[in-house]
Amino acid sequence: MYKVDLNSDLGESFGDYVIGMDEAVIAHVSSANVACGYHAGDPLVMDKTVAACKAAGVAVGAHPGFPDLMGFGRRNMVCAPKQAKAYIQYQMGALLAFTAAHGVKLQHVKPHGALYNMAAKDMDLAMAIAEGVASVDKDVILLGLAGSKMLEAGRQAGLRVASEVFADRAYQADGSLVPRSQPGAVIHDKDEAIARTIRMVTEGKVTAITGEEVSIDAHSICVHGDNPSAVEFVKNIRAKLEAEGVTIAPIADIV
Repeated sequence: MYKVDLNSDLGESFGDYVIGMDEAVIAHVSSANVACGYHAGDPLVMDKTVAACKAAGVAVGAHPGFPDLMGFGRRNMVCAPKQAKAYIQYQMGALLAFTAAHGVKLQHVKPHGALYNMAAKDMDLAMAIAEGVASVDKDVILLGLAGSKMLEAGRQAGLRVASEVFADRAYQADGSLVPRSQPGAVIHDKDEAIARTIRMVTEGKVTAITGEEVSIDAHSICVHGDNPSAVEFVKNIRAKLEAEGVTIAPIADIV
């Protein structure tokens, strides 16, 4: 019996700016990564998102990023490990206030954007993130790119770790994601993305953009829900996985 989590990045609206279709996506996922105010999100959005997750029975995770609202956290930043650790602690603390207010346990932490991708290859940054998480709550799961330095760092810090795969992103031969700036980085064909995802879950394999077969652990699948067609994709991918005998469950039930 295969079991996998479906996660989505939520709570990324800010003030009068609405980003994503959170209410539509929450109905189809098992875990949510809630922005913590650095790359996106604000106190009212965080409060509303945690409340919506609780009502839907969706597990809540923190989605901390670089302090970069203008660049939506997708621009690489240079920061010392002690700064990165403090960024994680600060943003976890912000979201923990709202999980406590709603009587919800914080399940996991998944770094966002450039912070996530840099930590996948930079062990010093990955350790700073892992130590930041562990210093706040050792029971929180660290969610990171399958096969990345972040998972290695999480294990060293004594955390449970979960391997994340992406339904709609192309992979390189080393298991990293193809940068968004390159052609073919995002898979727009819904059927192709679903077929690739089912294979990652049931076979532990994905075909790289250059043709190589890459071994991959799939504890959690990231599905993006920031446009109407993506919401349909989230709905379809869940239905297809369940039709293949795959149980959808929160990360805490898997690792």
